[in-house]
Amino acid sequence: MELKPGLSALVTGGASGIGKALSLALGKKGVFVTIIDLSEEMGKEVASQVERENAKFHPELKFPSAMFIKCDISNSRDTAAAFAKHIETYGVLDICINNAGLGSTVPFIEDKAEAWRLTVNVNLVAVIDCTRLAIQAMLAVKRPGVIINMGSASGLYPMYVDPIYSGTKAGVVMFTRSLVPYKRRGIRVNVLCPEFVQTAMTDKLGPELINRIGGFVPMEMIVNGAFELIQDESKAGACLWITKRKGFQYWPSPEEEAKYSMKLSNSKRSSSYMVQQYDVQIPQNFEKIVVHTLSHNFRSATGVVHTLLKLPIKPNDVLLKVIYAGVNASDVNFSSGRYFGGSDKELTAHLPFDAGFEAVGLVAAVGESVNDIKIGSPAAIMTFGGYSEFVMVPSKHILLVPKPDPEVIAMLTSGLTASIALEKAAQMESGKTVLVTAAAGGTGQFAVQLAKLAGNTVIATCGGKEKASFLKELGVDRVIDYKAEDIKSVLKKEFPKGIDIIYESVGGQMFDLCLNALAIYGRLLVIGMISQYQGEHGWKPLNYTGLCEKILAKSQTVVGFFLVQYSHFWQEHLEKLFHLYSAGKLKVALDPKKFLGLGSVADAVEYLHSGCSVGKVVVCIDPTFAKQPARL
Repeated sequence: MELKPGLSALVTGGASGIGKALSLALGKKGVFVTIIDLSEEMGKEVASQVERENAKFHPELKFPSAMFIKCDISNSRDTAAAFAKHIETYGVLDICINNAGLGSTVPFIEDKAEAWRLTVNVNLVAVIDCTRLAIQAMLAVKRPGVIINMGSASGLYPMYVDPIYSGTKAGVVMFTRSLVPYKRRGIRVNVLCPEFVQTAMTDKLGPELINRIGGFVPMEMIVNGAFELIQDESKAGACLWITKRKGFQYWPSPEEEAKYSMKLSNSKRSSSYMVQQYDVQIPQNFEKIVVHTLSHNFRSATGVVHTLLKLPIKPNDVLLKVIYAGVNASDVNFSSGRYFGGSDKELTAHLPFDAGFEAVGLVAAVGESVNDIKIGSPAAIMTFGGYSEFVMVPSKHILLVPKPDPEVIAMLTSGLTASIALEKAAQMESGKTVLVTAAAGGTGQFAVQLAKLAGNTVIATCGGKEKASFLKELGVDRVIDYKAEDIKSVLKKEFPKGIDIIYESVGGQMFDLCLNALAIYGRLLVIGMISQYQGEHGWKPLNYTGLCEKILAKSQTVVGFFLVQYSHFWQEHLEKLFHLYSAGKLKVALDPKKFLGLGSVADAVEYLHSGCSVGKVVVCIDPTFAKQPARL
């Protein structure tokens, strides 16, 4: 639903705290607001403030653009009258925010006056009642509407100091998630679950507990979360969990959902998503790309070879038919032997070896000891040998996926690097300033979106108007096109306090610039050095004189990230990316240039290093399969 002038909203508990913030934020959009609360003085003041905001949009309005109704929402008759008054005044109810709530001040086993019953009535029974009244009002005028119920992180995980509060909020979460069917009738009901927000209620809690979880969640994040649930038409029955540590996260996570979702089998390899089975024909021979000469020039170092398919396969192996393979900047490091180490003689001893880091396709055959992977299942690999029509790998390297689509390729090396590196190596929190270099590339596109989803201000560097436009569409707050602006000058002028987290993949002069732009306590995450990979003599290490002195002076951290060393997180983070993508929260951009067949791999590698690509560069190894309509 687009938030625009002339809509009407009803907010319970709107005289203070979160309710007040939401009422004022709606007023700034020109929305008519009814504030329901027991506090008459504060409620009338909020209504006056909303009217002042609304005056900008409705200068000659003949009825109040905001009003206060004193009401005890635990009294169903009073609540029904309040809803009726709203409809009488505004004709419709577009948005209902059931925010009123209270905590228990006395341990429930010592509660002789049974005050806990009031907590249950206000936090849960009244939410159910108000939701019922709101749905009835929306259905009566046959107009789409949105209802936001205020839950709490305490409704997702136990709050030991107040089990009554925790129990009521858990009830709100499950009640809301069970109302998805009303979407078919144009009504979306969602629940907002923030951690502690600084209000009169939370002021009673000790600072030790609040500090232990990273401090209070800013009120701005709560407003943004509510607006997201109102405006995103795909959200129905959604539960948005807001923390200061990780920003916005939809609950349950893929891991939590997998605990109760129906699976395809009892196998330990079953995933929390449905997969389609395909028929696969196994040939007697196939083609693949091998490195026959060590060189940073991928074209001269590699060639396509014809090889026999050896069957039967080993007991614990899986044969994968490759449909798509991903192109990576480090393909040239691999072809030059950089990842093997040792002397030139030792490196030459590895020749020839299979090229390519990642692929997605279909399971063509399994060894006799593999009983948890079905033939015909879509699967991905992140091992050497991806540039091949078929590849044999140990079953432990198989990652099950929903479909063998090119978007999956983007989520592998590129997506997993961004997801795991930002969470584990950069220890990303919300409320930070994050800079991503080479942001329009395969991994940069994921980094900017994940940083933004976590509640951060995101800056991105790129080269060219097309790339800058692409990044703006991804929600980047400040795009710096180095072909039109000087990165150093922009950072110095617009971000004088420095950058908290930098996701760096360029190296060379860009690394120097980023290091100098790092804030106190800042973290510089090095995930690559693409500018140093190719040259007359290949990859040359650079000296960074004074590095120790710089990071010591500002308590900064420079941390490296190599995806292979985080392999135990691959499946977990891959499912997170799928979850975000399927929920419409994450865009996966593929470079539009088509590369078909193994003969185009060298072209694709050179294209990636030309700096012209936008999004992930993918090679379709089997063009015949690409014609099938298969998308995530």
